[in-house]
Amino acid sequence: MTDSKYEGLQIAHPLTIEQAWLDQVKEDIFDPGREIIDTHHHLWSAAGLMPYSLEDLWADTGSGHNIVQTVFMECHSNYYTEGPEHLRSLGEVEYITEIADRTAADTNGQAEIVALVTAFDLRQGDGVEDLVHRHREASKGRFRGIRQALANGRPNEGLLLEAASPNDIHKDPDFIRGMEILGNMGHSYDSWHYHYQNPQFAELARSVPGTTMILDHIGTPVGTGVYADKRDEVFEEWKKSIADIAACDNTIAKLGGFSMPDNGMGWAGRNKPPTSDEVVAAQKKYYLHVIECFTPERCMFESNFPVDKLELSYQVFWNAAKKMVKDFSEDEKNAMFSGTATRVYSL
Repeated sequence: MTDSKYEGLQIAHPLTIEQAWLDQVKEDIFDPGREIIDTHHHLWSAAGLMPYSLEDLWADTGSGHNIVQTVFMECHSNYYTEGPEHLRSLGEVEYITEIADRTAADTNGQAEIVALVTAFDLRQGDGVEDLVHRHREASKGRFRGIRQALANGRPNEGLLLEAASPNDIHKDPDFIRGMEILGNMGHSYDSWHYHYQNPQFAELARSVPGTTMILDHIGTPVGTGVYADKRDEVFEEWKKSIADIAACDNTIAKLGGFSMPDNGMGWAGRNKPPTSDEVVAAQKKYYLHVIECFTPERCMFESNFPVDKLELSYQVFWNAAKKMVKDFSEDEKNAMFSGTATRVYSL
């Protein structure tokens, strides 16, 4: 095992996708006609954290489900290495925009990358307005919001993906001012963080009621390291914090990203990857709690690929998602798989 630094993220060991392992499980597509907008995926070049190209994405989106559009989520991909620090993330915007242009020109029915959630430091205060304009222009109008994660791992937890965002950034007056400007300009804020930072996310939501705030990865209940034998305790703590966040009308929940290494599913170490029925059995109570708290009109599914691809295939994830909500009404399912995303990300 080797350690590596990646823009504030300490990685316990290299992250490698085992496609041959994933290919051991092939399933019939459940509810194959349903239109899906994948609201959260990444792309990295060969030098990135987990190389994942457009061709890799299209191989996944074309594996059977009806994925019609996608939303790219910032991941520190191809930043500029020179120039003012606050402008370096424009390298990622330009890199992804070139790829998105290719998807827009495709005539073979592949999924189109229609929106980008990018990154810059919201503590720029009044400078946020200029940065938003720059990101809008560089993305050719695809810019929809900013993710500046609250994730901050506690010492000695044994996390596999240990993030180190600034402590108590949610209380920083400059950060809050930047959040307000972002919302006033019609854009949203995404955050990834661990379950014990959900109260911080709720506090921030109450501080900026005019800004739409999107909770990524259902608030990341951690199930590894010191939490490996505390799953029930974590679940109860997480349940309450989800309800507190949902009480804030300006919040939206993403349903997905629950098969990252630190969720502790343990599938990556098995001889075979999980089936969709196994995923449903392990995760359904979490998803249904989020949906109950937020309602389908404030929920949208996400793949979080390729990170979740360490544990399960794209085909299996979307089968599991559909099975978990199969008893909901057609209107409710349409909201979670495409409608909420269309509204929140202005697609």
